[in-house]
Amino acid sequence: MKQFTKEERSWIMYDWADSVFATIMMAAVFPMFFVAVAGGDDSPGSVALAWSMTFIQIVLGVSAPILGAIIDFKNFKKRLFVIFLIAGIIVLFILAFQSSWQLLLAGYILSTIFWSLTMIIYDSYLPDVTTKDRMDKVSAWGYGMGYIGGSTIPFIISIILIVGGEAVGIDMTMAVRISIILTAVWWGVFSIPIIKNVHHKYGVAAPKKGVVAATFKNAYNTGKKIIKQKGVFMFIIAYFFYIDGVGSIIRLATAYGAELELGSTGMILALLLMQIVAFPFSILFGKLSKMWNPLNMITVAVCIYLVICAVGFIMGFGLEQYWFGTDVAIILFWGLAFLVGTVQGGIQAISRSTFGQLVPPENSGEYFGFFEIFGRFSAIIGPTFYAIILSATGRPSMAILSIVAVFVIGLVILSNGRKHMKLGQRI
Repeated sequence: MKQFTKEERSWIMYDWADSVFATIMMAAVFPMFFVAVAGGDDSPGSVALAWSMTFIQIVLGVSAPILGAIIDFKNFKKRLFVIFLIAGIIVLFILAFQSSWQLLLAGYILSTIFWSLTMIIYDSYLPDVTTKDRMDKVSAWGYGMGYIGGSTIPFIISIILIVGGEAVGIDMTMAVRISIILTAVWWGVFSIPIIKNVHHKYGVAAPKKGVVAATFKNAYNTGKKIIKQKGVFMFIIAYFFYIDGVGSIIRLATAYGAELELGSTGMILALLLMQIVAFPFSILFGKLSKMWNPLNMITVAVCIYLVICAVGFIMGFGLEQYWFGTDVAIILFWGLAFLVGTVQGGIQAISRSTFGQLVPPENSGEYFGFFEIFGRFSAIIGPTFYAIILSATGRPSMAILSIVAVFVIGLVILSNGRKHMKLGQRI
């Protein structure tokens, strides 16, 4: 980390801080626990979780461009970041002591919204902390440190509690509660560097009056600019689709495994493998983007995700047709975890830095607000169709096919629009 400035290191450290939420609350521990608590004919857990994701993305999709416009005003960015951070941590502490599936779901929704709002601001800080020629590297290291730190150390502690906690009198419910509290503490403590050392360098002066009107006006004007800038527009539309597939796999992986009755221990260990693999591959993506066009690296990642979907379908379909037993499915799940680890951090890091290179730094908040709205609204497609198909067919393997379509559409748009995406200069 010595090759980074203090601001770059502090910005990277927030990925170390916030990734614990993505792993514990969104990918592994909480989804499996929630499916177990809310299981049954009256409130199937995976369906409820999928619909909650849809609601979250709608809320964030509506609020993101407005938030983006607000944080471009000087003195607003850090203030709102701290407010959302503290609110998210408080909700997690309350959530840890709930037992009904309705309250668990409500806490999950609120904490995820606050966590996501901090992420919008965090992404918009990228042009403030580094230069265009270093964005790929800094962004990739952010994801890499997130995977090796926030996604691994608390995750291992959670695994130990869940798998071996009964030996010391800690049951599954208590283990999950401790994991949620650990998430809140880890998130808060390691957020201190970004609060202390990262500052809003670029921005516009806030009007002395009429801030609300100016916010909506700026958001509207930025939307018009994006439509006129063909490279930015084509990239963000492609991102809209392929990142939906990425997010759907992240959010639904353990719920999918739970529906297939693969067992929590095997899935958790497989996801730990994914986090470990993701660290070097995230850094590798940043280096390879310098050798080859970053758009080539995104294309490669999407193609690997299509392979992942195909293997996931075979795994579920094979169990449904009694082609093989659970042991084979567990092996396939481990293979999927490894493949996801090779691309999950890289595709997100390079997408973020590529967009950062295309937008004016003084308006990064507004542009990243729209970047988030496309990402958030895109995340409605996968979970929604997953829930609909699963509810209609009762077959998880058929539901996973809904994710294939968004990857294919994103790949086609990216391929057709890349001639307009001239990196290194604003389009």
